[in-house]
Amino acid sequence: MFVLYLIIAFLIGVGTLLNRNHTVRILLLALFLAVQTIITIYAYFHLNEEIYSYFKYDALGVIFMCVLTILSYTTIYHSYIYLQYRKDSSYTQSIYFTALIMLIIAMTCVYLASHLGVLWGFVELTTLSVAILIYHERTPLSLEATLKYVFVCSIGITITFIGIILLSIAMQETEATDFSFKAMQSQLLLVNVSWLRLAFLFMIIGFCTKMGLFPMHTAAIDAHTVAPPPISAFISTTLMNVGFVAIFRTYSMFAHTSILPWMNQLLLWCGLISIIVSAAYLLKVKHLKRMSAYSSIEHMGLAAIGLASGGIGYFAAIFHLILHSFVKASVFYQIDQFHRHYRTYIISETGNYFNRNLPGAIVMLLVFIGITAMPPSGLFITEFWIFKSMFSSSHYVIFIFALLFLSVAIYSLANNFLHILFNQSKDLGPVKEKQNISETYSQYFLLALVFYLGLNPPAVMINIIQEAVSNLP
Repeated sequence: MFVLYLIIAFLIGVGTLLNRNHTVRILLLALFLAVQTIITIYAYFHLNEEIYSYFKYDALGVIFMCVLTILSYTTIYHSYIYLQYRKDSSYTQSIYFTALIMLIIAMTCVYLASHLGVLWGFVELTTLSVAILIYHERTPLSLEATLKYVFVCSIGITITFIGIILLSIAMQETEATDFSFKAMQSQLLLVNVSWLRLAFLFMIIGFCTKMGLFPMHTAAIDAHTVAPPPISAFISTTLMNVGFVAIFRTYSMFAHTSILPWMNQLLLWCGLISIIVSAAYLLKVKHLKRMSAYSSIEHMGLAAIGLASGGIGYFAAIFHLILHSFVKASVFYQIDQFHRHYRTYIISETGNYFNRNLPGAIVMLLVFIGITAMPPSGLFITEFWIFKSMFSSSHYVIFIFALLFLSVAIYSLANNFLHILFNQSKDLGPVKEKQNISETYSQYFLLALVFYLGLNPPAVMINIIQEAVSNLP
């Protein structure tokens, strides 16, 4: 079934690239979404089924496939609106949607990869696919951001490859040749501790590029700034989830070895410094998309801390990323409407959004409540669990500093969001364009999921997340 999915999805991508007819393009995109939905449903009902020893429908992969499929619908919808407003040529739209389809396919393969080499290869493919989308507007800034993104991500993936090479050298003593995650868990018990630490360090630093963790967090910031808002939504959600899945699988491989406490310390400090960096930049950021990008780094840091803290932190980290994906996608979709309204992303040049676009302002207010983890946001629950896991594992220093700098981040976000919604100090002139309220429906839907799932998570969701973390100590 998975091979059939790859073939059909790839052919749809090729057809989208060659096609110039508007109606046919819409039909191809609808067909792709149907295929993506079918493979996601199939994966859920065939949990733990292996595909040629290289892919597996495991719980972790299925969770993030569901998030990807939901956001594929909304991202393609908002991409269509974005392209129609810009009046891009049919040729340009074909390239855009082809790259988007290939990105979704690559991310699906990363989520389901059960072999270290396959995971590494498809992580790099996501870089190439999204680079085309970052450069869509063809400006000098977008070219600079694209080159920076490709350069930094390529360095990161190269560092990961060095870690894999070091791991393979260390495993020669055990005469192991199977690099599937399942086989490596037992094989790594026989490997020298020094080699394990070195390999893990290189692999994690490389994958931090995708997740947006310190010290490789810089790659995505400029990309967020210049990419089309629907693509920024993907970079900040499903693509960062790719980095988390890669780190989670790497962590799971090494988790039963003697270097577990050392790994936890490494991830804890990467997560904490990511929060500190994001809080520091949020204090001075003036660009709405950059503000949202730094907010994503803060939440990735929290997820890393949850993973390293263990216990309920494992569960909370995954749940946190699910809810974060829905909130952050909503804000970037709304930012596209916001930009069409004000013709700028500079926060100081905007204001009084409640009186100028009420449906969009309500979305912004709900996003603010959601992203700052205020009750009844589901992120309040997941952050509470993450802090509980820090306290339970006696990481008191991390606990205090994380709480302190999260408070700084909340203050900065509140200052900017309230300026956008209520500030009336600047004469902005009359409303230039009437907003279509139907564009906000998808955002209301995603935000409703954030609040509902936090307050009343369905049993099936709890069970599949518990299965995803069941192999961790």
